[in-house]
This record gives sequence, structure tokens and C-alpha cells, in this order.
Amino acid sequence: MNPREALGEIATLLERERSSRYRSQAFRAAADAIAGLTDEQLRDAAALRRRKGIGESSLAVIQEALAGEVPRYLQELRDRAGAERVSELRALLRGDLHTHSDWSDGLTPIALMVDAARALGHEYFALTDHSPRLRVARGLSPERLREQVGVVAGINASGPGVTVLTGIEVDILEEGGLDQQPELLTELDVVVASAHSKLRMEAPAMTRRLVAAASDPLVNVLGHVTGRLVEGSRGMRPPSSFDARAVFDACAENGVAVEINSRPERQDPPDELIALALESGCLFSIDSDAHAPGQLSLLDHGAERAQRCGVPAERIVTTWPLERLRTWLG
Repeated sequence: MNPREALGEIATLLERERSSRYRSQAFRAAADAIAGLTDEQLRDAAALRRRKGIGESSLAVIQEALAGEVPRYLQELRDRAGAERVSELRALLRGDLHTHSDWSDGLTPIALMVDAARALGHEYFALTDHSPRLRVARGLSPERLREQVGVVAGINASGPGVTVLTGIEVDILEEGGLDQQPELLTELDVVVASAHSKLRMEAPAMTRRLVAAASDPLVNVLGHVTGRLVEGSRGMRPPSSFDARAVFDACAENGVAVEINSRPERQDPPDELIALALESGCLFSIDSDAHAPGQLSLLDHGAERAQRCGVPAERIVTTWPLERLRTWLG
């Protein structure tokens, strides 16, 4: 087995299970550290131990791979991951409108996200790093966002095999405004609007806040609408209280897609709210909310849940080809 590929797969599987970011980054660093080395150099354990980025765990993976074995740690992670969640809907997804890079709180550079999206067969994906107010997530100032738009243009010009859409996950302010310059938002391909603060507002105020965002002509997708957490290392968080019918009616009226967030710790919206959004005539966007390359594959969770809830593929914008998607976004 190719040692570098084994190290990369371990990092990807650690990311998918939302393990410690330091652990996945360590295996990615080890993969980078052995790039270009010959098998003879890789068999020199003493020299590898002196090489920056190689620890005992990564060294064991390299040695087992060179011996023609599936490294034990990799097999353990594969077994833990189990079979991919299978649904007919997953095969119809063409892309992802909610992802993050290390420009904000993602774990890796944009280039690695591009590589992972291409490997999954994506036709497109949107880079939607956070907006300025979310300082804990290194939200992008207008200047940094403009710089990122230029970087994305350069990537697309190189023909990476997948179209990278410019975007943002813009914070919804308490009064329903958006945390970024309106003129800059008009230049982006995709605007995902999400609430990240004061999630325990009284229901009438939260309803007004979300309805205002869903009614803003600059918004394309309403992200993780309830803000709940149902599992994982961040603990549990109850859903925000609001008039869901009013919010989804505003989404339907304004052509804003309701996000089906694929992260297992979110499962947002809950099944009963997906049913309500269906009744309201909403569009949907199945998104990974990936913060690392291995998390892009979490789309299988969202697709499985959407299919179970009876969401028709034609009402899911991420099943649409790029040309149709661009028309809707425009």
C-alpha cells in the first residue's frame, strides 16, 4: 500500500468522524513530510524518526504499508466508519453550498478542499467561510473576503476539475441584518445566512430575525435553522424557538433554500421541520458544512435523512447541474 495514501486516508477518516483536529493534522503533516521519498528512504526508520512531522504512529503506518499490509490503525478507522450511508438521493447530488477552509475555522487550505471535492465527483462546491462578527472562527473582513474571491478565481482558471463558487456563511444579526457589506455580498455566487449568537432569544424576536434574513434578496440559503446540537464533543444544545411556519413561508416566497445540514451533531432541521418546510413549498440544499476535506463526504448523512423525509430530488438545489444552479443563484 502506498504509505502517503495511507496517511492521507487516515487523516480523511479522522476528519469524517470529527476527531481531534490535531490528530488529523498530524497525519496530513506526516504525508507531506514523506512526499517525494523513495521506498529505500522510507525504509530507513532512523532517518524518518529525525524528519520533522514523523512520529511513532505515522512511522508504524509507513512501515506496515511498505510491508504490503493495510496499516492496523487505518483498518481500525475503516471498521469504525462502517459502511457509507446509502441512499438513491446521494447519487443525485452534484455539489455542496456550505464548506469552510483555514481562512476561517476550517482545518485545511482551499486546495485540499478542492482535491477532496474532485475526488468525490462534485461538479461544484461553494467556499463559505464565516463573516467578521464571528471572531472566534476568524471571520473574514471585507478585505480578506475580497482577497479570497481573487484566490478562487485563480483556482478556477487553472481548471481543477470542479467549479469553486465564491461565497460566505454570513451571520444573521439580532435584528435580522447580515454581517457583511451588501455590495460585497452581491459579488459572491452563494450567500448562506445562519444565526450563531443569542440562539435563546424569545420566539417572536427570533421569528422576526429569521424571517428578515429569509426575505433579504441577497440570501440564497438559510443555514442550520434551529442551531441545535444533538451529539458530539461540543455537547447538546436545544433548538431555537421560533414560528417555523412563518420562517419557511418567507423562504418559499423569496426562493431561499432551507439547508439540510449533514453534520451528524446537528441533524438540522429536525425531521418534523423538514416536513413543515415541504408543506410550505420550500427548496432545500443538502450541505456538508465541512470544516475539513474528510467531512465533505458527510453529505451521505443529509441525503439519507432527506430521502427518509420524502424530499423530492427536484426541490433540492444541490441536485441541479451548475448552469441551472447559477440561474437560480443569479
